[in-house]
Amino acid sequence: MRRDTITYWLALRSIDTLGSVGYKNLLEAFGSPEAVFNADENDLVRVHRISRKIARRIREFSDWTRVEDEIGAAEKHGITIVTAHDASYPKDLLNIYDFPPLLYVKGVLHQDDINIAVIGSRMASTYGRFMTERLCRELALKGVTVVSGMARGIDSAAHRGALAGRGRTIAVLGSGIDVIYPPENRKLYEKIAATGAVITEFPFATEPKGPNFPSRNRIISGISLGVVVVEATEKSGSLITVRLALEQGKEVFAVPGSIDSPGSRGTHRLLKEGAKLVENVYDILEEVLPQVDMPQHAIPAEQQQNGGKRLKNANALTPEERNILNVIGTTPMYIDTIIQESGFESQKVLSVLLSLELSNFVEQLPGKQFIIKE
Repeated sequence: MRRDTITYWLALRSIDTLGSVGYKNLLEAFGSPEAVFNADENDLVRVHRISRKIARRIREFSDWTRVEDEIGAAEKHGITIVTAHDASYPKDLLNIYDFPPLLYVKGVLHQDDINIAVIGSRMASTYGRFMTERLCRELALKGVTVVSGMARGIDSAAHRGALAGRGRTIAVLGSGIDVIYPPENRKLYEKIAATGAVITEFPFATEPKGPNFPSRNRIISGISLGVVVVEATEKSGSLITVRLALEQGKEVFAVPGSIDSPGSRGTHRLLKEGAKLVENVYDILEEVLPQVDMPQHAIPAEQQQNGGKRLKNANALTPEERNILNVIGTTPMYIDTIIQESGFESQKVLSVLLSLELSNFVEQLPGKQFIIKE
């Protein structure tokens, strides 16, 4: 997107009390932020939730220097500003009522990512951290992108697990993209950005204040197909994310813990209220994969007793699945070789391999190798 176009997006975002919903309404009414600034005051106030005061602030806006400084900071720090009209803007996020009009991105967002949010207590137990890292490592090995908030405890363990699985992970901040919180996560921040993405809706230098985090949480759930909670007290902030996820129509999962642990009370309450119990990654995948825009199949509990019966007929394979099967032989093949020989993007290959694995056509071996199952 051109620099002058981004200027208008940032300028409109800086209008006091406008908010994400008002911004969305203006976009729907006028088509672009530039057209909003060129609109008459009387036309502006005809838009739902746009008061006379907000309309005047738009018409009288003059702080273009601050907007240019923001663009300069993004260029200096290697940050991409992605707007709601850009092709790289997360498509699932556009489906929520109050989606952020723009995102600051360090790293790269992929439209074909299969995003699952994993969140929980900042005061995580050893068990909670261990289970989170194991679950997220396995999700990453299946080609799933792990989304979390880079907070202490479960969030940090989720990102570390995904990185250990050599997968992608997305951190959503409750601060400016240049404000790393907690500060001890600086190295983690850089590792996430190197292979995945760190994102925020907040301008540069925004401190991580309390009101920012509920706003941050709607993005965590909004870009994800489902939300997994590992350890949460009855008053945990993670339950705010769960409420937002339910409002957005997302799946909610919970990992059970010890009945003696205060950190299990929130997750156990979620299970009583209908959250899906998670014992392994397939408990998550069988719920969310039908939402992915390609044929996906989950492994039912009885599959291990049915002799590895295939879950769909070979005639029902997609062209992408046939291509990958033609590449893979009866000897183990590394994922990098499959990507190179198939000609597909890496995330597409991971998604197709996940489908084939869950359908019992291929088997994943240690070292991210794959082989056709006879």
